[in-house]
Amino acid sequence: MKCLKSFLIIISFVSIQKAYSQTISSTKIIEINKLSNYLNIEVQESLGSVSVISTETLAKYFREKFSERYFYNWKDFDGRFETYKSIYRNAENEHSERALDHLSKFSGTTTWKLPFNYQNGEPVNAYALRHLARQHKMVDIAFYYKYQNKNTAYLNYFKNQLKSLNSALLANTYETIEDGNGVYEAFRSGYRILNWLQIHNMFLGETHYSDEDQLLTIATLLQHGANLYETNAEFVPGNHQTRGMSALAMLSILFRDFKGTDKWYERAMSQLEAHLDKEINGDGFQFERSIHYHMSDIDNYYYVYQLAKNSNMQVNDFWENKLKSLFVTLTKVAYPDKSAPVFSDDTNEPWAEKNDISGALTLGYLLFDDPEMGYFANSHVEQNMFWYVSDFQLQMLNAIETKTPDFKSVEFPITGYYIMREGWNEKDNMMVVSNGLDRNKPDHQHGDMLGVQAMANGHVILPNYQVRYSLKDYEFFKNSMVKNVALVDDELQGKKYTSNQGGSGFGKFESLPQPTTIAWSSNENLDVYIGSHNGFENIGVNYNRQVIYIKDDFWIVKDNFKANKPHIYKQVWQGHYSLEEAPNVLRSTFYDGSGCDIYQLQVTDSVTISGIKGKEWAVVSKNNKTDFSFITVIFPFEKFDGSIETDKTNPDLKGWNVKNSKWKINGIQPTALTKEDYSMFFSVKSFELDKLKINLSEEADVFVKLNKNSITVQSLDPKPLQMEISGVKEKGKVVLQPASHLTFTF
Repeated sequence: MKCLKSFLIIISFVSIQKAYSQTISSTKIIEINKLSNYLNIEVQESLGSVSVISTETLAKYFREKFSERYFYNWKDFDGRFETYKSIYRNAENEHSERALDHLSKFSGTTTWKLPFNYQNGEPVNAYALRHLARQHKMVDIAFYYKYQNKNTAYLNYFKNQLKSLNSALLANTYETIEDGNGVYEAFRSGYRILNWLQIHNMFLGETHYSDEDQLLTIATLLQHGANLYETNAEFVPGNHQTRGMSALAMLSILFRDFKGTDKWYERAMSQLEAHLDKEINGDGFQFERSIHYHMSDIDNYYYVYQLAKNSNMQVNDFWENKLKSLFVTLTKVAYPDKSAPVFSDDTNEPWAEKNDISGALTLGYLLFDDPEMGYFANSHVEQNMFWYVSDFQLQMLNAIETKTPDFKSVEFPITGYYIMREGWNEKDNMMVVSNGLDRNKPDHQHGDMLGVQAMANGHVILPNYQVRYSLKDYEFFKNSMVKNVALVDDELQGKKYTSNQGGSGFGKFESLPQPTTIAWSSNENLDVYIGSHNGFENIGVNYNRQVIYIKDDFWIVKDNFKANKPHIYKQVWQGHYSLEEAPNVLRSTFYDGSGCDIYQLQVTDSVTISGIKGKEWAVVSKNNKTDFSFITVIFPFEKFDGSIETDKTNPDLKGWNVKNSKWKINGIQPTALTKEDYSMFFSVKSFELDKLKINLSEEADVFVKLNKNSITVQSLDPKPLQMEISGVKEKGKVVLQPASHLTFTF
């Protein structure tokens, strides 16, 4: 009898252990009537033990938990929806258009593996399949359901499409990662989770979204979580894993009642922390060097941070500080009109010349209550983010505290962006120099090494352009002809372009120039950036570029080429230019009469104009030279009478005179710009004034500032200068490093 009792106890214990040790499967969906077996013991006991937990009880439990844990309380949806409609007046049209597009293309019981056809018989391509997998437009269908007086056909469509993926999972008839379009690939799965969670929360109060429907969605999301957990044990660079780990963290927070989700949380947060550590550079910029991917990462981390804070879950200081740095970076790169330049694969608005960063910084303000972020914030969040903020945060936007940033010129030395900024008035000047390349994943990099962009008088005077992977012009817009760069012969910077195997249109260059920053300096008189790249060494040309901002007047861009045999040297300038005074002067103007002159201080040979997709550019050339330097003035003007007087041989450049210098200068082809006690010399070997004399070991570029009792000399040259000075107390020989300066007294 004792043996029998012992045997029964052992059997009972093993059965209990088996029930409690079940893990969520990544390859099948948990049956609804077995979901309670996967709950934590504490939750099981609170609901009355596994044997008595009904479908109704479990669904009610998770409805309550969602009301506490999600970004907003679903019980308040109707009121929030009315607010949404009043703020975003065009939302109904946008949701309806997108919803009808998806409904017309895919059946509720759609296929998930290529090849298959749209409902009209045309073939579905890889790009469309990827967006089906992300389920973006399913959110629009959920809204369409609301707008169409809760027509159950649209609610059922969501339920059927979810079931169709589960059927494809069971039958193994879905696209895999090896195909290049994996339905459960981290990026697509992560976005699908984000979107289905939003829809699930929207529908929780709907009669036709039954207890069984709700639990099936939960079971499906749990399978997705298990898959992400299993397939992301190792760190993988890039935003795809970040998106997936963001979704896994969200699931682990919202469904922390299930066994094993604590492990999901640990892995997701650990991997996200690794991405923050490895992919947010020490200067605060996302490693892919794109505003688009930078803001995408903000969203990924924001969702997790917001949910964790809602549930009082621990987020360490490193996490919080890195997240905040992403927002601060956006303020640092902003144009004076509060937009941002276009960097590499920015893809939100193809061919646009700026990025809208106000939505991201509105989120930053809501998270960190920072007035400098408030300076860029809107009185409402972006339309899609309305459903990811709390009621309290929405109230914060009724009285935004703002503070104008107090920084001007800034550098991102790791990422390779250098900002020359006059200030924060809308018409102030700003230029960005780009000279960086991520060594691990340069996939989104364009052929714009040492490229510049500039804004003045409220206009982008030297633009770069956003792109879209699916457009046929993507490869062209990714390379150098649509950048403000220097080129040699017919060489472009990006070489050996290849598209990805998935067929979405995305592609990358096998070879890009390796950049070097030689010097960066910012002081009260000048901003100076000096850099080089090796993009033309394959044809025997050494190249470097100097960018000088004369505060707060204009810029000088000097491009230096050296070779052993003749080449054609070029500058490419984006914009719509007239050529009346070409090649000496190019002029662009805008609707308000402001504009920009591009004025060559050295004689050039020709200018050609080209264009595509409504964009134009001018190519200035110097032919058949071994060594040559363009010295180019980028001269913005607010009104016509402030433009360069092109009919004069020595025009006035905001008080700076070309050639008429009080200094005696020597060199083979020296150039001087002088304004009162300030002088800028290019290609000089020596210069003197009265008893003051300075000799250089070789021809070089310098800036000189005379004061009553002193003289300051700043190198503008790419190489260290050996300088001998007389006529000062500290006479003698010194070495001046690139962009550095020394002051001598009389």
